[in-house]
Amino acid sequence: MTMWVFGYGSLLWNPGFEVAHSSVATLGDYARSFCMRSIHHRGTEADPGLVLALDEVAGACCQGLALAVAPGHEARTLDYLRERELISSAYLEKDLPVTLQDGQSVTAVTYVIDPHHVQYCGGLPLEEQAHIIARAVGGRGPNTEYLFNTTDHLAAMGLRDPDLDWLATRVRTLVA
Repeated sequence: MTMWVFGYGSLLWNPGFEVAHSSVATLGDYARSFCMRSIHHRGTEADPGLVLALDEVAGACCQGLALAVAPGHEARTLDYLRERELISSAYLEKDLPVTLQDGQSVTAVTYVIDPHHVQYCGGLPLEEQAHIIARAVGGRGPNTEYLFNTTDHLAAMGLRDPDLDWLATRVRTLVA
């Protein structure tokens, strides 16, 4: 049985595990947004950045990438993802149904935001998000790199996220 992982942010361009194949996929009832303060990877405790997370929103949908884990790498991949994604317990690991581009439904390991966690910051105005992203730097580099890589990879897959596109344009202006 294939293990699937749903990527909607950095997993699009830096999965960090052996991927057998991938497919554009849609996750229902969740919305992608910069609703998590990053105190490790793209910011610090003193100067948090922002990273993408999935907020549960009835009727919403998020397009991303379903990543099929290479056979024999399932346990190693899950250990890796838990170390990477659950570093501060702001994400919750869930097995959720996603619909692949060909219409097939699969269950994918998906990391969603815990709206009760101290790092949750849903509802920040886009302009405020842009200013945070433009200046923040964490252990994995500048917050801008995270935003630009994500928007570039979504565009390359033919997927558009109007809020992320607006943020990328605004952040490029702020850092110019």
